[in-house]
Amino acid sequence: MPLPLLALALSAFAIGTTEFVIMGLLPDVARDLSVSIPSAGLLVSGYALGVAAGAPVLAVLTSRLPRKAALQALMLVFVVGNVLCAVAGDYRMLMIARVVTSFAHGSFFGIGAVVAASLVAREKQASAIALMFTGLTLANVLGVPFGTFVGQGWGWRLTFWIVAGLGVFALAGITALVPNRHDSGPVGLASEVRVLKEPQVWLALAMTVLGFGGVFVVFTYIAPILEQISGFSPRAVTLILVLFGAGLTVGNVVGGKMADRALMPSLVGILVALALVMAVFAKTSHLPVAAAITVFVWGIAAFATVPPLQMRVVEKASHAPHLASTLNIGAFNVGNALGAWLGGLALTHGAKLDALPWVAVAVTVAALVVTVLAAHLDRRRTPIPAARTQGMTS
Repeated sequence: MPLPLLALALSAFAIGTTEFVIMGLLPDVARDLSVSIPSAGLLVSGYALGVAAGAPVLAVLTSRLPRKAALQALMLVFVVGNVLCAVAGDYRMLMIARVVTSFAHGSFFGIGAVVAASLVAREKQASAIALMFTGLTLANVLGVPFGTFVGQGWGWRLTFWIVAGLGVFALAGITALVPNRHDSGPVGLASEVRVLKEPQVWLALAMTVLGFGGVFVVFTYIAPILEQISGFSPRAVTLILVLFGAGLTVGNVVGGKMADRALMPSLVGILVALALVMAVFAKTSHLPVAAAITVFVWGIAAFATVPPLQMRVVEKASHAPHLASTLNIGAFNVGNALGAWLGGLALTHGAKLDALPWVAVAVTVAALVVTVLAAHLDRRRTPIPAARTQGMTS
């Protein structure tokens, strides 16, 4: 794999760390800024909504920039946002800083996926995208625990200073390693918007929303499930979440390699596996050892969907992938919000925690239906070879 992919992976590591580390720092932030834990929790929601809303805005603003310049500008926004987080004097300023930081998230991953795919041969494009997203999965395994440790020991502001430093390092890597290919720059806003008329692009976005939405039905409530249903202590839950993060890393690589061989058949198989794992977890969640093993396997299946889902959008918007790829990152976050909402809705209406995996199965099956429909439309649009046409008419 080319060295520029390492610069993209480092950027993804920094972005993933700043997105998720706030969860481990919520009590410290709430105490320091004199707000409640629920109010501090809105910093998570604000970031997610900023990703979904800011991605298309930044995509439009950078539509005429060469992709390397766009990545540099977005990483600069990321650095500034994290510096603002570190120096925020009150809750309102911290919320604004989190939203500013989130604006870089969606567009960076969207453009980064296109750049990653352009750096390798066609048969390795999904693996290249997966390598970039490996930085995001490693953020959950390494960056978030380290950032939480630093923040709890020396203050949450230091964590954001460190992440800002990572952003500067990533910006230097992009500047030094990513090639400045004028022939691979965005094709203009009009062409980018025009590609959204393609039904297959919207089907791909729907696949992402539902495919990852099923994951967050359970992941949003994984801590209470592991504590109240599986019987783990809070400290043990932290270790199991690290195990889940390791599964994400493995699944990311596996999903990329599978998608390179056969994208749509692989995606169908991965979604089937994801639904089956969730069905199994509904039973194994009552058994501590089995629950821990299932969580690891679930992590593999969950993130194995990411490279093929992102590659699908890049493939279907190949002549103008900038905006579509960026919107797909927003679709992941819409899926996160949808999954969390559906899980909360089920609990509000009397469902038990151990029933949430079945809700996740239903959402994943919906994603599977959309995927099969998209694959069917692909086959209908595939032209019949001339040799076969002659044979049919003779």
